[in-house]
Amino acid sequence: MLIDFFYTLRAAKLPVSVKEYLTLLEALQADVVGPNSDGAFGMDDFYYLSRTALVKDEKHFDKFDRAFAAYFKGVEMLTDFTKEVPLDWLRKVLEKELTPEEKAAIEKMGWDELMETLKKRLEEQKERHEGGSKWIGTGGTSPFGHGGYNPQGIRIGGQGKNRSAVKVWEQRAYKDYDDSQELGTRNIKMALRRLRRFAREGHEDELDLDETISRTAANAGYLDIKMRPERHNNVKVLLLMDVGGTMDEHVQRVEELFSAVKTEFKHLEFYYFHNCVYDFMWKNNRRRFSEKFATWDIIRKYNKDYKLVFVGDATMSPYEILQPGGSVEYNNEEPGAEWLQRLTHAFPKFAWINPEPQGVWQYRQSISVIQQLMSQRMFPLTLKGLEDAMRLLSK
Repeated sequence: MLIDFFYTLRAAKLPVSVKEYLTLLEALQADVVGPNSDGAFGMDDFYYLSRTALVKDEKHFDKFDRAFAAYFKGVEMLTDFTKEVPLDWLRKVLEKELTPEEKAAIEKMGWDELMETLKKRLEEQKERHEGGSKWIGTGGTSPFGHGGYNPQGIRIGGQGKNRSAVKVWEQRAYKDYDDSQELGTRNIKMALRRLRRFAREGHEDELDLDETISRTAANAGYLDIKMRPERHNNVKVLLLMDVGGTMDEHVQRVEELFSAVKTEFKHLEFYYFHNCVYDFMWKNNRRRFSEKFATWDIIRKYNKDYKLVFVGDATMSPYEILQPGGSVEYNNEEPGAEWLQRLTHAFPKFAWINPEPQGVWQYRQSISVIQQLMSQRMFPLTLKGLEDAMRLLSK
């Protein structure tokens, strides 16, 4: 069994060696992990043991999580419900293709009805289903499960397909954006330079050539060297970046933007959020639940002379913006819209940079909602879009 697991990790392009695999086997033989109190094998303990033995660099943790979940047919679920959905119910066998007319005929549920109905299904369902319209399963039109189609449902495990889920019942690890990513072009930096306000500050460690010449001439030719502080862009930027989910498609371009921003702006503060801003953000994606930064504290910490820049595709369920409890990761007490309004009120110079192609914006209801909350200050992640955003922020 573990031989196949080893090859699954290698297929996922993880640098796992035979020596590390033998270390894992030795640990198992030494009973480093064993059965739980109920006699069942501790999968969580095995997960941490295998990750410790096989993965030597934390940058590979996300790849390992996905390979582990794929091999053992399950992931740790994150939900407020006390019951677990048996993994066999979510085994994907059938892929149902619907016509546009059939899709239009499927009724949506409101938020409260959707959550209440899921609770009832968890209490009533006794076996797995596929291709149906009611129960938790796969490949059908039910609002619960994965692999099928519903205009507004809760995806439980599996892979996202139609981007119509209003809640996702699984836990994923996100990866920090790489701020050392080499740019393929200097144009992004040039676009960002439209937002410049230079000042000389700090230690005097730069030669002031003109003043040195002037003072030397006035000193009868005796050299009189004059120094001055280095000239820096004095603009302050607060960068808030969406990470994970649909943003995975835009990682490379966002990393290029992040690299350029860190190069161009000396006074830069950045935080991550997922889909929409709520009551906390974070700086390290691997510790996002243990090292939180309250949004209220961020608002109070920075002065209103900071330029506020959001980076995100704004692609989500509208409930995630407008509904308390709409977050796909936890039950937020206040809707994301409230926090967006507080942020834009605290920092009057703001803009939203969207890596999604501008041609699809009109088809995403959530993008329209964010645009309204941003007072139409949304710009595409293109050179012209960046130039327009920087021009607006510099006014």
